[in-house]
Amino acid sequence: MKRFKKFIFTVIAVLALTSLSSCNYNSLVEKQQQVDQSWAQVENQYQRRADLIPNLVNTVKGYSSHEEETLVKVTEARAKATSITLQADDLTEENLARYQQAQNELSSALKSLLAVSEAYPDLKANESFMNLQTQLEGTENRIATERKRYTESVQTYNTAIKKFPTVIYAGWFGFKEKPQFKAEAGAEKAPEVKF
Repeated sequence: MKRFKKFIFTVIAVLALTSLSSCNYNSLVEKQQQVDQSWAQVENQYQRRADLIPNLVNTVKGYSSHEEETLVKVTEARAKATSITLQADDLTEENLARYQQAQNELSSALKSLLAVSEAYPDLKANESFMNLQTQLEGTENRIATERKRYTESVQTYNTAIKKFPTVIYAGWFGFKEKPQFKAEAGAEKAPEVKF
């Protein structure tokens, strides 16, 4: 009788543990899928920005023959940014840092291009340029929103795989920590405003 009780207890414990791990496994799969979907949206918005750039460059070219260096920098930065593709399965600290660096270089080149427009009043007044500039600003806002969503889904996922008892078997099933975006170098320092 004592052996039978021990056997029943063992069976119940194994069933409970299996049930618990199965539910947690499914939950981790859902969280991982959310991270992957969030990453896809980040890439989608960066691609939207990259798609706007050729039209913006061509519009500026039409008004500014003296800004060839700026236009070349923007075109090169776009080519570099679009050449780095990163699948959700390849998200590591190093890969994300490379991807983010290329995107930051493109952002910097775009700022230079938009600053050039200040020297050309006809360009600033051009309806096509104004429309592209508005679309670019909207896309930058969308990028920020999608990066925030990605960051939130990664935080939820990373927390889930580190909680007990999930931490015990998360590694067995290949659930690894996902990287976060890092602030740009120098972002911690407020810009100096002079009048």
